[in-house]
Amino acid sequence: VMRTIIYDCMDELSAFRGAPPELVQRERELLQRADVVFTGGYSIWEAKRALHANAHAFPSSVDVAHFAAARTPQQEPDDQRGIARPRLGFYGVIDERFDIDLLREIAAQRPQWQFVMIGPVVKIDASELPQADNIHYLGGKTYDELPGYLSGWDVALMPFAMNASTRFISPTKTPEYLAGGCPVVSTPIHDVVRTYGDTGVVRIADTADAFVAACEAALQDSADREQLLDSADAVLGDMSWDHTYDLMKETLSWKQ
Repeated sequence: VMRTIIYDCMDELSAFRGAPPELVQRERELLQRADVVFTGGYSIWEAKRALHANAHAFPSSVDVAHFAAARTPQQEPDDQRGIARPRLGFYGVIDERFDIDLLREIAAQRPQWQFVMIGPVVKIDASELPQADNIHYLGGKTYDELPGYLSGWDVALMPFAMNASTRFISPTKTPEYLAGGCPVVSTPIHDVVRTYGDTGVVRIADTADAFVAACEAALQDSADREQLLDSADAVLGDMSWDHTYDLMKETLSWKQ
């Protein structure tokens, strides 16, 4: 039986801290064996298509219905209920991709804003994380719990460090935040700028001062809820996982 080998490449894992040195050689062998390569974003696709003739980009998609629950009032999680507004939140792994200096600076510039950080701390020393009265580390949460937290945020953050580990990322949280009805502020991650930079609902900032200014503007977006949701929905368009699955299926039917 002839089998099609599909390499689903979601990240440039060899660039992550602690990656085994043999990873590059193993991927090279996999690329030689694979019939088709799927990538989780455009930047990683541009890197892999130079190594494989049959590579296809499938950027981050979203379960819209799951995260859209955040658009209607949810019962506040116990550990978030007592945190004042405005709330600016992040969920995801807190590791070498997270710009802890940026968080420290923006929290110091706006002590009246509350920063809610959700996710496990991995591969970095937790003692190095900025500590302040307006920064709240709530730990890891399940996928099912995320809309309940997102519902209580005014702005969603993507304070990624600009380094080798983030060069090729295409964060799934971008469309998730938007599906939840939250305006987004991000550092200039290539795939985020490419896909969302001109949308108006995802603001890009490359310094702490610019990040604070972008958050100020995003807080104004939250005030005009109807316009925000309309803009977010226009951006989300056909970003569902079901649509991505159909495209993958179609690709396999004529690219083998």
